[in-house]
Amino acid sequence: MAYNLLKGKRGIITGALDENSIAWKVAEKAHEEGAIFVLSNAPIAMRMGEINALAKKTNSQIIPADATNVDDITNLFTQSQEILGGKIDFVLHSIGMSVNIRKNLPYPELDYEYYQKGIDVSAFSLHKMLSVAYQMDAISDWGSVVALSYIAAQRTYPFYTDMADIKALLESITRSFGYHYGKKNHTRINTVSQSPTKTTAGNGIKGFGEFYDFADAMSPLGNASAESCAEYCITLFSDLTKMVTMQNLFHDGGYSTTGASTEAIEKFGRG
Repeated sequence: MAYNLLKGKRGIITGALDENSIAWKVAEKAHEEGAIFVLSNAPIAMRMGEINALAKKTNSQIIPADATNVDDITNLFTQSQEILGGKIDFVLHSIGMSVNIRKNLPYPELDYEYYQKGIDVSAFSLHKMLSVAYQMDAISDWGSVVALSYIAAQRTYPFYTDMADIKALLESITRSFGYHYGKKNHTRINTVSQSPTKTTAGNGIKGFGEFYDFADAMSPLGNASAESCAEYCITLFSDLTKMVTMQNLFHDGGYSTTGASTEAIEKFGRG
């Protein structure tokens, strides 16, 4: 059911790769709620994914952009305003990549060139996007920016290696820019800390399937799906959350505040 929560709003949605990705679901929901937007991803990711099908489905245009490149980001915001006919009301930052995780390198043995690449792609990219938009005055009054995070920014998960540090930086950038944007034009900046989700990125983490089941057993409501995460992001883009900013918002079925669950204990006992 649609509520026209984003009717008349203009947006930029980054990171949609395929129908399993959260960004893909956000685009579908934003379209249902009346928004117009552009889609963006790195050129290599676009070749790997199915973003053209999403663009057709949502009547959107695609602007390729390397989120680590300031010139590309500047072009993204410039073209987006031209295409959509005005300043941007909402932005989804759904960009994350760890070569160390792909290479199955444990935390004490990280490759620092890979580490730096992960920081640039997954955290600095948000700072660069927000900085460019700030200087261009590209985001409208009472706009909203949401970046996707994970609880490993607060707690230790050995399999998440350098991405835990990177997500912590991402959340810090959100708080810092949230202050400056709030003072500038009331734009709010938040992160959503999502349940483990069966996306292309999530499935690439070693042991993800077992941890997904564990988190599901630990969460009173079960793991939150990509679709429900998209719905939550839509509320943060809408005018119903105008006073929510500089927050890391857990969307995880209660996992983040559950010490132990009967289901998890029973599974451990059977092991």
